[in-house]
Order: sequence, then C-alpha cells, then structure tokens
Amino acid sequence: MNQSTTVPLRSLDVKPKKPLMKWKRHIWGYLFILPAAVIFFMFLWMPIGKGIVFSFYKIDFVKGDSFIGWENYLRIFKDADVTVSVKNTLYYMSLGILMGFWIPILFALAISEMRRFQGFARVAAYLPYVVPFVVLYGLWKWLYDPVGPINAVIEKIGFDQVLFLTDRAWSMISIVFMETWQSFGSAMLIYLAAIMSVPKDWYEAAEIDGAGVWKRIRHITLPAIKNQIVLLFLLQLIATSQGFQTQYAMLEGGPNNATLTYALLVQRYAFTRQDYGTASALGVLMFLVLGLLAVIQYRMSNKEDA
Repeated sequence: MNQSTTVPLRSLDVKPKKPLMKWKRHIWGYLFILPAAVIFFMFLWMPIGKGIVFSFYKIDFVKGDSFIGWENYLRIFKDADVTVSVKNTLYYMSLGILMGFWIPILFALAISEMRRFQGFARVAAYLPYVVPFVVLYGLWKWLYDPVGPINAVIEKIGFDQVLFLTDRAWSMISIVFMETWQSFGSAMLIYLAAIMSVPKDWYEAAEIDGAGVWKRIRHITLPAIKNQIVLLFLLQLIATSQGFQTQYAMLEGGPNNATLTYALLVQRYAFTRQDYGTASALGVLMFLVLGLLAVIQYRMSNKEDA
C-alpha cells in the first residue's frame, strides 16, 4: 500500500492595507469630486455659517459690525410682520396640499389606466412645466385681469367678476392654482413611474377575480406607491415653506401683505430695510425648520430603500 505524502502549505501572511495605500487607491476619485466639494462648501456651507454668525451682529458697512447677542432674535418675535408672514406661509402650504398635492396622483392614476394615447397624455401633462417663468407670469396676469378671459367667462355665466390679484381672499389661492397648473407634471411622472413598476400579474389576478378599476386602484395601486406619496408630501412641504419667487414676481407680497411669505420677509429685511442681521436671524430659524423636515425626509427615504 503506497503511503501518500502531503507537503504542508506555508501559511500566507496577509498584511492589512495601510491607510496610505487606500488613499492612493482612491486618489483619482477624490480629485474628481474635489471641485464639486469646494464649490459646495463655498456657495452653501460657508454662507450658512456666515449667516449664523451675522445673526448675532448688527451689520453696518460704514461704522463696522457690532456684536449684539440675541437682540436680532428678540426683534423678530416683536415684529408683527413676522407673525403675518408665518401665517401666510402656513396658509400657502395648506393650499398647496389641498389644491395641488392630489392632482398629480389623480392624473398618474388616470393615465396609467389609459389603453390608448398614453404617451400623448404624458407629454401634454408635462408641457406646462417647461414654460419659462417670465412667460408664465405674464400669461397668468393676463388671464387673471379684471377684463381678462377668465372674468369674461365668469360674467357670461351670470356671476360678478373676481379680482384674483387685488382681493386678499383670492390672491394666495390664485397663486397656488397657477403653480399647480405649472408644476404638477413633474410630480405626476414620478407617480406614474412608481405605478408602472407595480407587477402586472397583480392587476391580471385582480381582473380575473372580478375587481374593477376603483378596487384595483384602492387595493393595489395606492398601497404600492404609498412610500412615494409620503416622500413627495414631505418634499412639497419643504418647497412650499420657501415660497418666494411667485409671490414676489406677481404681487410683491400684496395686496396689503396678503401674500407676504416668510422667505419674502427675509428678502425685505435684507434688501429693503437693509437690516442684514435680522435677516440672517430669520434665515437661521428657517434653516432649523427646513433641516428638521430634511431629516424626516431622509429617514423616510432610507426606510423606503430598506
């Protein structure tokens, strides 16, 4: 009987990689992201840091800056315009949810159930989003004019004309309606992509069991896209809490501060009243609130990925 001999293998010593070796391995990746990181730091985090510092100072370009502690923050809570702007911003956010949040969902559900002309419907719904803002504001000022086409139709059916841009009761509603018409197409595409990712087998099984359109939407589609609904809800809260551009371009906060939002008040403090310290304090408070909403959105996004 032959006796087989085995040659013992020498154990290989695997040396751990040194930090310098890891750095050399990823050096080109770090170099590629370095310009973006520098720009991100210079134009985002540096202004945020300076804004926090300036909120404790009285900014004077002639006599020089002077430290005043919490005085800017105390001035904020005594200013009646701050209370008005917060109420208007909350009202603007509420209108955005009530009037604009559900429209993209409804359009996405309707288009997903179409058997023909689905591509045309997608393009038609998205087209308002590509309209330049300058053209958009001019168009809707003409539509909302007392002698414009909307009031012409209203008077023709027997009602009094509506002063959309000069009546305090209608000004914010008119802005939200215009923004909903202009921007619902982008959110609709996100919902539509989520609906298209639902397995078709689920719908086929539901149709075999006799489920109609509404039952399929209620028991299959809406539960499948609930994470997207929650995330876009938070993103809309973040976006509407910073409402500024439309309110400034259309009405400059009027009539009688009816569309004066918080972000527009920051602009007024900085560039109209030239009180940069109080404007910085207002910006810091907004940064804290938006940071909290961003953390919630980030946690929801991680939960969805998991």
